[in-house]
Amino acid sequence: MASAVAHSDALDALHREIASCRRCGETGYPIQGQPILGTLDSLSRHNPPLGRVMLIGQAPGRQEAAGGQPFMGPAGRRLFAWLERIGIDERSFRRQVYMTAVTKCYPGPSAGGHGDRLPSAAERALCRPFLDRQVRLVNPRLVILVGRLAIETFLGQVRLADAVGRSFDRAERRWLPLPHPSGASTWLNQPRHQALLTQALELLRGSGLVAGTAAAPGSTERGGLT
Repeated sequence: MASAVAHSDALDALHREIASCRRCGETGYPIQGQPILGTLDSLSRHNPPLGRVMLIGQAPGRQEAAGGQPFMGPAGRRLFAWLERIGIDERSFRRQVYMTAVTKCYPGPSAGGHGDRLPSAAERALCRPFLDRQVRLVNPRLVILVGRLAIETFLGQVRLADAVGRSFDRAERRWLPLPHPSGASTWLNQPRHQALLTQALELLRGSGLVAGTAAAPGSTERGGLT
């Protein structure tokens, strides 16, 4: 229990550091709003072990910047609709999974006005030490990577069709890619990509790491993590 409290205290301190960060704005990047911190519900001092599952997205959107919580906007509604397909409701997921993003501030709209601006490599580099420390402190067994940017940050250059529907065991963790649920993405318009999403969701169900999930009969149970 003392170790769990120490980890939670360290994560609290990191969150305070992230909240006070102004690096991108001072460098001249047109970010908007305040940094969005990772959620802490899954790291209860009274419910160790810490951080069995972590989710890493791309960057906060406009509604996340306004509401101060990851995946609050349309992309979040799509993400939780996917999860409900395997029996995980939004409230349960938020209670159990530490959610953060590659960059912590809303990068603003894209130049064309369709969707959000993709954080630059320089912005990602400025935020990367925070992300690496979050991963170390949360110490998840399973990391859900949502969208190409998060996938390539940890798995390197890989085609989305070669990543989604599989899991990757690296650095003593399992990494599970998902496509980004943004309405601006057309990747899921193809039926074969929808099938890959279904495979990825079944891998999450089969992991047994999010309460309320169950292995698909006769298929994914062997892939679970204990």
